[in-house]
Amino acid sequence: MPSSLEIFANLFYLVSVVLAARNSVHTWAVGLVGCVLFGWLFFSVQLYADVTLQIFFIATSLLGWWSWVRGRQGEALPISRASMAGLGLALLLAVVVAGAYGALLHYFTDAYAPFIDSLVLTFSVLAQLLLMRRTLETWYGWLLVNTLAVPLFASRELYLTAFIYLLFWCNAWYGLYRWRRELNAQAA
Repeated sequence: MPSSLEIFANLFYLVSVVLAARNSVHTWAVGLVGCVLFGWLFFSVQLYADVTLQIFFIATSLLGWWSWVRGRQGEALPISRASMAGLGLALLLAVVVAGAYGALLHYFTDAYAPFIDSLVLTFSVLAQLLLMRRTLETWYGWLLVNTLAVPLFASRELYLTAFIYLLFWCNAWYGLYRWRRELNAQAA
């Protein structure tokens, strides 16, 4: 049976992620509450890289909110594409940092699944940075994150969270479809 903390953390995150796919600026405010609740939850189950991730999400949610609303000399940011060279370099950096952080957690804490948890962290950071810039490729990042996170959370008996992240995986496909359609409409 999920705890009330897990239920509320997932509820806020679910609403936030749906709002992001719908390209709504309100994703950031709702997401902030979810970040605080998930930070507390993940600490309680020794997923320390995910706690670090929630701290990162709090900071970037504030920046993302501002960027979406006022990011281009007071105009909202349009949806754009990332450069493939920059994206490839960012992916390589994410893997290297995940390996280093995973090793740190493995040798110096009682972290559970430190390397997979660290990949969830670094790929989430990358996807969040792309989301802040309103870049279409954010949705590929979230697909990767959710593919790793679902079995990780299930292994810690966070079944509700694993299920919600499975819904996030589906929502990432929807976000990709919707943002691609908006990007094509912008170009027309």
